[in-house]
Amino acid sequence: MKLLITGAGGKVGSMLRDGLRGSLAGQIRLLDLDPIQPGIDEEVVLGDITDLAVVRQAISGCDACVHLAAIPVEAAFGKILHTNIQGTWAVFEAARLEGCPRVVFASSNHTTGYYSIHDRIGPENPGRPDSYYGASKLFGEALGSLYHDKFGMCVACIRIGSALPRPIDERHLATWLSPGDLTRLVAACLTSPELGFAIVYGASANKRGWWDLEPGRRLGYERQDDAETFAAEIEPGPSFEFQGGSGFTRPGTTP
Repeated sequence: MKLLITGAGGKVGSMLRDGLRGSLAGQIRLLDLDPIQPGIDEEVVLGDITDLAVVRQAISGCDACVHLAAIPVEAAFGKILHTNIQGTWAVFEAARLEGCPRVVFASSNHTTGYYSIHDRIGPENPGRPDSYYGASKLFGEALGSLYHDKFGMCVACIRIGSALPRPIDERHLATWLSPGDLTRLVAACLTSPELGFAIVYGASANKRGWWDLEPGRRLGYERQDDAETFAAEIEPGPSFEFQGGSGFTRPGTTP
């Protein structure tokens, strides 16, 4: 497989490159705005994710694309519009024009961040974004659905939880996605013969988890790690009501 990873220099991209290198992908092409030191069987394309010509160059000849490039936190709407919305369109359009048949889109758990921590939800529940960032990821999911239905592209949208080497706060006990499980989930999305269009939550087998992980299992994702392993080491933090975390409140209240 020849694979493009956009936003490859970021935190998630770095973990994923380590997991996929030398196994699933025969050659990995990396697209980022900033310079990246390539490893074995890697090549780098530098450029803006919103530049369709650059993305076409990067995705040309690839069998699949993992689209990670985005502003990964809340920001002014203009910045979100430029990078997360226009950039995601450029990736899907470049994939269509260059004949890349499969895209794995890094969505976010913040697409449903305004559900209560007492709710148990899955991809069938309506979106309840907690930010412009979360709303931009819902747009990306909708765009993926369009490119699947209209152009026959295989698209997986992964609502990534907290992709970290280890959980560091109480919320992560529900949302953690270990580096190993991140690799296993993305690999399943890249290789599953069952994939048409799918939205799956990206989390490990966390005892305290909020999300239905069965849609990922149907694609071949077998989760192995559990944040509960680290629970005794985590100090209590601020209380929170919503799955998005302590920064999100009801109108008229403060964090």
